[in-house]
Amino acid sequence: MQQTKYLISYLFIRAGKLLIHFFNFAGGSVSLFLTTVRSLFRPPFYFGLFVEQCYTLGIRSCSLVFITALSTGFVMSLQFGYGLERFGGKLYVPKVVGMSIMRELGPVLTCLMLAGRVGSGIAAEIGSMNVTQQIDAIRALGTDPIKRIVIPRVLAMLVMAPLLTIFADLVGICGGMLISMSELHINPDFFIYEGITSLKLTDFTLGVTKTVLFGLLISLTGCYYGLRTKGGTQGVGQATNHAVVTSSILIVIFDFVLTKLFWILERS
Repeated sequence: MQQTKYLISYLFIRAGKLLIHFFNFAGGSVSLFLTTVRSLFRPPFYFGLFVEQCYTLGIRSCSLVFITALSTGFVMSLQFGYGLERFGGKLYVPKVVGMSIMRELGPVLTCLMLAGRVGSGIAAEIGSMNVTQQIDAIRALGTDPIKRIVIPRVLAMLVMAPLLTIFADLVGICGGMLISMSELHINPDFFIYEGITSLKLTDFTLGVTKTVLFGLLISLTGCYYGLRTKGGTQGVGQATNHAVVTSSILIVIFDFVLTKLFWILERS
């Protein structure tokens, strides 16, 4: 009986801490977003830092995105091919693979990979700058840390997340075509024709629109936890962990919300 009381008390305390952490994160991230928007249109503009972050956060993530998208295309073709073949529907593989990758798997898996690589990198870098008082030094020199640190990373993710998703879509569909040729014996011309004709502009728009929001969530979450880092190297590790977990959860949640919203708009 006593152990049950302790367990219930622990669960209530844990739930209360999570609720407080959620409200702190929601309020802090919204405040950071509003501050970023207000500072975005005020000089000076650090275009060089923006280009540097596009390379660091985007171009250097191409190999990770390539491997993820290619393996996704392989698995999708194999699973749907062997499953549909039992019902005589193997020829529907190009349509299913193309639509699944374009609408869901391409955007979501790409941004989840970016949340792990980019989100952790942003939180660790800014957190290290924070605990070593480099951000205080930037303020002492009369420079706004938001403009120099946050805005280049946010803009870079807004640009590179959709571009990487388009790259992942192409790689994933090509991977699906390769497996369809070698394992399912589907003609590549037929795969390309069926895959392209079954897709609509809304399928492409839905996937790319999602990644704009996902890129914003990844960059803002990383910057938020980086700027709030305390406690030396241990605090940097905790900030990195929180940034990855939080951005991944937000991606999954907002993926459902946006999919449902687009589904309602398509039916209306």
